[in-house]
Amino acid sequence: MKRRQFIGSTAMLGAGLLMNKASFAADTYPVVRVPASQRKFTSKAVEAAIKEFKAKVKNPELGWLFENCFPNTLDTTVTYKNEGGKPDTYVITGDIDAMWLRDSSAQVWPYIAFIKKDAELRNLVAGVINRQAKCINFDPYANAFYDDTTKESEWKDDLTKMKPGLHERKWEIDSLCYPIRLSYKYWKLTGDTSPFDANWKSAIQNVLKTFKEQQRKDNDGPYSFQRKTAWATDGVPMNGFGYPVKPVGLICSSFRPSDDATVYSFLIPSNFFAVTSLKQSSEMVKTILKDDALSAELLALATEVETALQQHAVIDTPQYGKVYAYEVNGFGSFNLMDDANVPSLLAMPYLDSIKNTDPIYLNTRKMLWSLNNPFFFKGTAGEGIGGPHAGKDMIWPISIIVLALTSNDDAEIKACIEQLRKTHGGTGFMHESFNKNDAKNFTRKWFAWANTLFGELLWETYTTKPQLLA
Repeated sequence: MKRRQFIGSTAMLGAGLLMNKASFAADTYPVVRVPASQRKFTSKAVEAAIKEFKAKVKNPELGWLFENCFPNTLDTTVTYKNEGGKPDTYVITGDIDAMWLRDSSAQVWPYIAFIKKDAELRNLVAGVINRQAKCINFDPYANAFYDDTTKESEWKDDLTKMKPGLHERKWEIDSLCYPIRLSYKYWKLTGDTSPFDANWKSAIQNVLKTFKEQQRKDNDGPYSFQRKTAWATDGVPMNGFGYPVKPVGLICSSFRPSDDATVYSFLIPSNFFAVTSLKQSSEMVKTILKDDALSAELLALATEVETALQQHAVIDTPQYGKVYAYEVNGFGSFNLMDDANVPSLLAMPYLDSIKNTDPIYLNTRKMLWSLNNPFFFKGTAGEGIGGPHAGKDMIWPISIIVLALTSNDDAEIKACIEQLRKTHGGTGFMHESFNKNDAKNFTRKWFAWANTLFGELLWETYTTKPQLLA
């Protein structure tokens, strides 16, 4: 396994099971969800939601997709236990036995709405928060971790400070933002402060330290990364530090949330996300831990990055007016595009980084969902944003889901759901990407983030605008 990319077909399911083609012909919606006896975790609240959705939504295919996709993270990817008297949850991405800080947060996020109804589910999410704090303290520059801290990485040729227990050590700003997002929402919903102990505080201190190092005000900092590979996006140029940037207050990210290297290190959507995360952690540290000094330091960095974004993130274009760049370097160079992986420019309102009514965001949104975005693809099967990771003409369902989740337009939301309904390739699950002209040509048969995020979209639509599911 050399990259997170796997070609699939209608003979393969999102949970890694084989579909019986005869059954599919005889029964339009065959049982493809993992059998109850083989599920990793079962939530009473989630099962009740599935039952309600299927009973109330009259489109049987949407009911089938919701039942398959929404519980996919719980069914197939979590290992939940009690360690030292505290919940501990390890979450794999699906077809890779490693825990990404980003993916694990995103995978359990859609269940947040149910944790007040289900104590075991709440403990499972608390366990993710506890595990993520351990991971950050183990190495704040790493993006993916093994459950076994003695396991050696398969990436034998990586030139970076690897150690046992790390699957991959690609520095991505969002890896440190997502755990804060999950922590903050959990705290706001439950009022439970038990996960926010000395270990969690240490993780926040490591986040602050790492963000400051990657502002690169005096030097390139302690992190570098190179990989011996034919994939250009898997390595970082200039001896592993990336192309030069001007220290303007923004934070460098060597990699995008796709795990592909940045072109210009100041990744704009991730810097916006960092501002939100720093403000959230500042509030938590002040209120829960009563550490005014640390809280003030976190808030000061948020303000500095926010000011730098106002000065460097906006580009004036002839066709769309003012838009947000995807990447900049502080010298005046910029990259106008978007990648499907979140945080993306498109997804900034979903992450509470910006309002979806912001005029510059709306201009940017028009540009991104058009052929003026080099990674927007449109064909006979569908249209949406992809990225270098899966290649040309490959649309990520996540981009279509995010378009709907950030939309104020009922017709647009309905069109997104309809497109997703038609592009699961006959499997009953979402995938990493599908070809713009053939939904049966897809990558990653088992990708829990896309599955659960699609479930989040369906549930949110059902609870707020059920008429769009008719």
